[in-house]
Amino acid sequence: MDQGRNLDSQFHSPPHLQGKVYPEDKRTADELSAVCRGTKVSVQGRDVIGLLSPSKISAVPLPRQFWKAGSCDSGFRVDKVSVQDGENYAHVHPMFLHSNATSHKWVFGAIAELLDNAIDEIQNGATLVLVDRTVSPRDGSPALLIQDDGGGMGPEALRHCMSFGFSDKRSKAAIGQYGNGFKTSTMRLGADVVVFSRHKGDRGHSQSIGLLSYTFLTRTGCNRIVVPMVDYEFDEITRTVGSTHLYNSDYFDSNLSLILKWSPYSTEADLLKQFDDIGSHGTKVIIFNLWLTDGQIPELDFDSDPTDICIGGDMKKVTSKPQWKPLNERHIANRLHYSLRVYLSILYLRLPDSFMIILRGQAVERHNIADDLKHIEYILYRPQSGGTVEGEVVTTIGFLKEAPNVSIDGFNIYHKNRLILPYWQVSSRGNGRGLGVVGVLETNFIEPTHNKQDFERTSLFQKLEVRLKEMAKEYWYYHCGLIGYQVRPKHLMSEPLGNGHNLGSNLKRKAADLLEIRRERQLAGAGDTFLDELGNPEIGAVYIDQNQWGGPDAESMIEEHRKLRTKCVEVEKSEQELRDKLAKLGIELENTQKEYAQLLAKSRFLERSSKRGCKY
Repeated sequence: MDQGRNLDSQFHSPPHLQGKVYPEDKRTADELSAVCRGTKVSVQGRDVIGLLSPSKISAVPLPRQFWKAGSCDSGFRVDKVSVQDGENYAHVHPMFLHSNATSHKWVFGAIAELLDNAIDEIQNGATLVLVDRTVSPRDGSPALLIQDDGGGMGPEALRHCMSFGFSDKRSKAAIGQYGNGFKTSTMRLGADVVVFSRHKGDRGHSQSIGLLSYTFLTRTGCNRIVVPMVDYEFDEITRTVGSTHLYNSDYFDSNLSLILKWSPYSTEADLLKQFDDIGSHGTKVIIFNLWLTDGQIPELDFDSDPTDICIGGDMKKVTSKPQWKPLNERHIANRLHYSLRVYLSILYLRLPDSFMIILRGQAVERHNIADDLKHIEYILYRPQSGGTVEGEVVTTIGFLKEAPNVSIDGFNIYHKNRLILPYWQVSSRGNGRGLGVVGVLETNFIEPTHNKQDFERTSLFQKLEVRLKEMAKEYWYYHCGLIGYQVRPKHLMSEPLGNGHNLGSNLKRKAADLLEIRRERQLAGAGDTFLDELGNPEIGAVYIDQNQWGGPDAESMIEEHRKLRTKCVEVEKSEQELRDKLAKLGIELENTQKEYAQLLAKSRFLERSSKRGCKY
């Protein structure tokens, strides 16, 4: 069959729902049925090559391991690209489904991609997304269910969803933008997916069903992607369905028969029953024939925890002192790699109170990573190029509350509210430096990769990486003493030390002196300003060499530093209170002046009117 000049023509769907319609797409139901049987027919004077090979269904099963499914000898037909009327027609081969899905190395990343679609539906009234285990009624095998109560998709929108590279998300806040996430994520999780969507449009309610099946395409030897779909009209009052009258019954039956043969549902009644819990609008995605690992165990573990979905055997190896190992293993930074519930709890930086993520019947409690930090500072970074500010980001940085007893550090980088890099280590941990330092930031001026698990390595991203390295190092050297580390500050590394308890004059600097050093470095352009919770410069820690720890000078120095910090905080609070009072007085003065001006204008008006003899 001649594929035409747009990707939408890959579907078993009525031509007038495919955007642009070309003459070769205007085929009858009989012609379509002939094409499905692998015969040649003539459409508008052209020979149309069948979608399916003339051979019978292959007896060779599809490998159940994802990374082997792309190299199987499936008996795909490979037809030469023909040139007709001086034009080339490109086809999307089924093998592209697998190669396209290899962008997802991590199965949780593929699930997150599908949740992004539900999050984008919040603007259309979505209040929840369900993630759960379901069962295929055909063979009893487990399947993954993802369902939301958003606006749903009409017939045309569903076809766009299952096409390649099409995206109708125009909002700047939308997470999805490439029009490829649905295909890559579903095909990474399982060999097949069936979609049920109910939508309220200008012509009333519609409900559509689409099947994207790698199993069907490989077993039948298709030489291009075929996506059977059927559409119904839905009466919300009587809760009944009927045909859409968009195309004739033969065309509808040919699509329906393929769905019933290759989906988990063998009757039309079973298909329609899947809409019972959708409501007046929403979308349900069921991924079945889930992939196995090389060890022949399911990639998604539904059994270890009935309230969670786990990745079996994917616990991150923890290296720490034996007494700290249990604490490190239980930390969110390690558990997110194998627990979907933990990963989803930090996946979005913020969500409206009206929206819930429900996993295995229980709501996911959102976790703000910044709440895990102590000694917090906020750092503003504006990368510049040629004197022009290219972006702006505020980083929340601090030590983990469990520090120094954790071997965890890194930056959690979000893009448009979505976590891209969790606990990303920007530098080495030489001699323990940097351990426990964690940052949280949202960078909307750099673009993520297609799988949303990394960023494109642009010059802007490289600048950010360099700044984060400096940020982590600077924070460590100025604050490690607050959590018990005994490391000399970087700017004193080359200075000589005294013997015994004689720390030398440089190490006896008080907090005020350290603050002055920091200010000098800032004026010299050495770094951004460190701010405390009130937005004021914070006094750094007093640093003591590890060989001199415990001496009387050190103890008195630390005590004096604490007193200075307390006084500094009190002064800053008093200063802030005075600023607030001054601002309040300024507002009152401004209001008084406006009132006086109004009274003065009214007085002058009355005076002029009285001279003209007007009565009131």
